[in-house]
Amino acid sequence: MASRAGTVALPQDLVDITALLDAYFDVAPDLGDPAQRVAFGTSGHRGSSLKASFNEPHILAITQAIVEYRGRQGITGPLFIGRDTHALSEPAQNSALEVLAANGVTVLVDARHGYTPTPALSHAILKYNREAAPGTPQADGIVVTPSHNPPGDGGFKYNPPHGGPADTDATGWIADRANQLLENGLRGVKRIPLNDALSADTTGKFDFLSSYVDDLPSVLNLDAIRNAGVRIGADPMGGASVDYWGEIGERHQLNLTVVNPTVDPQWAFMTLDWDEKIRMDCSSPSAMASLIKRMAAGADGTAAYDVATGNDADADRHGIVTPDGGLMNPNHYLAVAIDYLYRNRSGWNPESVVGKTLVSSSIIDRVAGGLGRKLVEVPVGFKWFVPGLLSGEGAFGGEESAGASFNKLDGSVWTTDKDGILLALLASEITAVTGQSPSQLYKGLTDQFGAPVYARIDAAATREQKSKLGKLSASDVTATSLAGEEITAKLTEAPGNGASIGGLKVVTENAWFAARPSGTEDVYKIYAESFKGADHLKQVQEEAKALVDGVIA
Repeated sequence: MASRAGTVALPQDLVDITALLDAYFDVAPDLGDPAQRVAFGTSGHRGSSLKASFNEPHILAITQAIVEYRGRQGITGPLFIGRDTHALSEPAQNSALEVLAANGVTVLVDARHGYTPTPALSHAILKYNREAAPGTPQADGIVVTPSHNPPGDGGFKYNPPHGGPADTDATGWIADRANQLLENGLRGVKRIPLNDALSADTTGKFDFLSSYVDDLPSVLNLDAIRNAGVRIGADPMGGASVDYWGEIGERHQLNLTVVNPTVDPQWAFMTLDWDEKIRMDCSSPSAMASLIKRMAAGADGTAAYDVATGNDADADRHGIVTPDGGLMNPNHYLAVAIDYLYRNRSGWNPESVVGKTLVSSSIIDRVAGGLGRKLVEVPVGFKWFVPGLLSGEGAFGGEESAGASFNKLDGSVWTTDKDGILLALLASEITAVTGQSPSQLYKGLTDQFGAPVYARIDAAATREQKSKLGKLSASDVTATSLAGEEITAKLTEAPGNGASIGGLKVVTENAWFAARPSGTEDVYKIYAESFKGADHLKQVQEEAKALVDGVIA
């Protein structure tokens, strides 16, 4: 049967919203099943109420654990809370509010009763903490979102006062305490009725949208976009950025069209992803098929927009579509963004480094070298970029999964979480200032540095094998060559900060691969790249799988 990837979802693809919401309140997790316990990945706790992995008991326990963690850390300022458009996000936010109010935590919810993108919440935390008088208690936040995950999923993330994703020390403590509370039948969880929580003196409101949108001129050259008349098509993809894009266009007088303002918890308008699931992944050609089609040249040879962009459900990821190049590979766009920003941000620290995750393309390494900038390569997870963004010593941080952020024009911090709206708008600034599309600029980079071929594949692995992969040392790898080239590095720690990568990366002069265990499936992921073409990449992938299987057998 032909794949339906890239085609509009059919009724049988849609989640039953009534069943999903009923399960949230009615289903209790079986704590004997590891999949039904609280577990924080790189982006918080995620699951589905239909799988007993994201239900009211989970959220009550996690929120109480966050309250206790705040107390241990001396965090007594307001807690900003926001949600995306997933069906489970509103009931989960309500559950959290019941616990927060019962514990006397000052909480700020969206003043418009709307949706809050992850970057808007990060921006709000940082702005509050920066502008508060010395000695004022620091703020933190919770974002209720599973990011780009399917409509049946829910997610819950904690951002401490630095505004970015919590580190593993924090999430580990919160998860352990939440599971203790679940095992004790939620004894120790304080809670009051929702109406009482909403009317509590400690519950206030905050205009996330105005705070974020009105501050955009401090981080982007919006005058250039406006003066050049760049035609922008912005697709919120049914996510939390839906109201933000219209306000951005109106408040800053940009030639901007919100391509699809529909919000539907079933995401019935979406085209199916590569595996025929609904997934709001703006880096996926299948999920972005509608916007790609809209950008195709008409009979007169022109496209509808000069730049079209997509965001996932919490707007922390970006997808860039150009008339000449279609949907850009996230690695390609990161390379262009880095090259442009470090040449056009005179207010940044002249010694500021370039930050990337170790599974991002090596063309970024070459671009950084061409700029005369130091490259800092860190493990997967945006939390590793937080210190550099805060200090200005690392004014840009990006990862291959279409997530990035960068500092303001004056070098100060903008967000310490991924900002898909920011990176989407940057594509328009690049177009306005250079007169070329990001995809045209990428072609220029490949002419200078070579054209890499990049791919990720999954390979089956047992839980024991995944554990072994995560604990490898460089000495476990005895191979001396990869796809005909001498191995120049075997990494189990990130060269940028010495942190464990939870896997293995092997590097040659013109290629590399990295293998990491999946946190949610019985597979490990092989990321690979070659500057010697598709056939060489395939050879790298085959030898990588054989090498990894050999050391974890």
